[in-house]
Amino acid sequence: MKTIRLLYPDYVSGGLETYYLGAALMAAILPENRRQPLVKVSIAPPDGKEKPIRHGLYAEAEVLAGIADAQRKIAAEQPDRIITIGGNCMVSLAPFDYLHGRYENTGIVWIDAHPDVSTPNDGYPNAHAMVLGSLMGNGAPQLAGMLKHRRFRADEILYVGLQPLHSYQENFLNGAGVSYKIQRDEFVSDGEIRNFLDRFEHILIHFDVDVLDEHLFRATYFANPELTGDGSGGGRMTLEKLTAVLHGIADHSDVVGFTIAEYLPFEAEKLHNMFAGLRLFTD
Repeated sequence: MKTIRLLYPDYVSGGLETYYLGAALMAAILPENRRQPLVKVSIAPPDGKEKPIRHGLYAEAEVLAGIADAQRKIAAEQPDRIITIGGNCMVSLAPFDYLHGRYENTGIVWIDAHPDVSTPNDGYPNAHAMVLGSLMGNGAPQLAGMLKHRRFRADEILYVGLQPLHSYQENFLNGAGVSYKIQRDEFVSDGEIRNFLDRFEHILIHFDVDVLDEHLFRATYFANPELTGDGSGGGRMTLEKLTAVLHGIADHSDVVGFTIAEYLPFEAEKLHNMFAGLRLFTD
C-alpha cells in the first residue's frame, strides 16, 4: 500500500499563525519513514496581515485555495493511505473526502474536544470549526461544495473526547442524528469504540491536539490565556489515555487516514520570533 504524509500547514482557517509552525514541527516529531513520501500543500507563510471575512469565512480565498491544492496533490499521488500533518482541523477535509471515495465502508473517529460542525451563520468565521459539518454536506456551503465524493452520514461518526457544546452545535448534532456523548467526567468506553470499529472495513482518525488537558500538555490552544476563540473550553484527556485510545483503534481496524491537527508550540514560536528579529538570520 502506498502511504503519503501530507504536510498541510494551513493557519488561516484557524486565524492563528502558530498553526503554520506547529505543522512544520509536527512533521519533524513524527518517526522517520522513507517509505512514506512527504507531500506539501502550498500555503503561503504567515505575513502578519489580517484577512477579510467573505461569505462568513475568514480568509475565504486562501482557505479554498489550500483545499484545492491539497486535492490536486492527493490526486497526483493516488495514495492508499494518508497521514495528514496540520495546521488546523480544516486539513482533514480534502484527504477524508478522497479516502471516502476510495473506500466505501469507512467510519470516522473524531478525537476532539469540539464537534467542528459550525456554520458561517453561527458567528465564528474560522473554517476549522466547520470541517466535519462540511464533510457531512452541511457546515459552510463553499466548503461542502469542494467535496468530490459522497457525504458522510451521521452514523459514520464517533466522537472521542467531546466536551460541552454551544447550543447551535447541540442543535445541529441532534437535528442531523449524530450520536454523541459529552465526555466531561468519563470518556466513551473501549467497548463503545470497538462496537463502532466493528461496523466498518476502514477507519479515518482525526486527532485534534486540543482534546488533551491543557494543564498537562501545554502545546494546545487553551494553554494560552490570551486566546478566546469561539468561547469553547479545552479537553480533559491525558496523553496516557490518548495513547490507549489510538492503540485500541489501530490494533483492531484498518486505519487508512490519520490527521494530526492544531499542535500549537507557543514557546517554540517565541524563539522563532526572536531569531527572526536578528539580521544574522534574515540578511
